[in-house]
Amino acid sequence: MRLFVSVDLPTAFAEPIADLQAAFEGASGLDFTDPEQAHVTMKFLGDTDPDRVGEITTALETAVETAGVGPFEATFEGLGVFPSMEYISVLWLGVGQGGEQFRALQAPIEERLVELGFEPETHDFTPHVTLARMKHAGGKELVQQLVREREPTVGTTTVEAVNLTESRLKSEGPVYETVERVEL
Repeated sequence: MRLFVSVDLPTAFAEPIADLQAAFEGASGLDFTDPEQAHVTMKFLGDTDPDRVGEITTALETAVETAGVGPFEATFEGLGVFPSMEYISVLWLGVGQGGEQFRALQAPIEERLVELGFEPETHDFTPHVTLARMKHAGGKELVQQLVREREPTVGTTTVEAVNLTESRLKSEGPVYETVERVEL
């Protein structure tokens, strides 16, 4: 199983995310994510033995309890790129309100899952929704221009849970399915 920990966005956000992605359609080299599957990745686990789902779920429950973060409001707004404006590999939608709660949740999730033997993250956590991956730099200038000019707000929602999610790679793109849900 290819697994990651996520906070999923409501399906009502799919249309405004698709509208936001449409603004970038003229940028050569972008491979857009499915707006119906929009989420914040809290921790990528990779290929994982299905027999480990129980211990991972227990670790997530402990992490959520340790974080002490109950349900919270999160506003998905603003644009950014990783790793930099000069070398763009990911175009993302940011988190305004709720960003601190995402970070407070992610730290113990990272800690507990590293304790179980998963690879530690090499970068600081920035809560975001991936809008597209840049396969080549053909449209870099347009992406840079739109990221600088636009300040979109997709919406606000209540975050109530983190999910253990399976990613199945298909020819048309990944399909995500919730394996376990841990309430805040």
